[in-house]
Amino acid sequence: MFIRLILLFTVLPLTELYLLIQVGRYLGASPTIMIVLITGIIGGLLARSQGLSIYSKIRMDLQNGTIPTDSLIDGLFILIAGALLITPGMITDVLGFLLMVPGFRGWLRRKLKDSFRRKLESGRFQVHSNYHSADWRNDDGF
Repeated sequence: MFIRLILLFTVLPLTELYLLIQVGRYLGASPTIMIVLITGIIGGLLARSQGLSIYSKIRMDLQNGTIPTDSLIDGLFILIAGALLITPGMITDVLGFLLMVPGFRGWLRRKLKDSFRRKLESGRFQVHSNYHSADWRNDDGF
């Protein structure tokens, strides 16, 4: 897990910087900056509109008495997509726009749920907590 975080926070930004420099060399500085600004604005607007849509779907599911698991996962994906789209870079923009596509989100949601199901069934999924309560077996009440 630590290696993945190192890759995420070092290799990805360096790759993004390299791509921005290459695009800047090819198109020029002003068009490259405009691309970054436009994708950030469009990404923010898309995240807002799709987020509000998911929010209304969650409310409707709750009013109908159903648990909105798929909608909650979609909401998480849209939140991640919005963060990726307002982050300057080409790779993050592509990933963010992919997460905005409902069909891709559905495919990714199914993969994620299948992965959790397999981990739960095999016993590899564990939840750890640092919460400690009083020993309920202690008779003195303290």
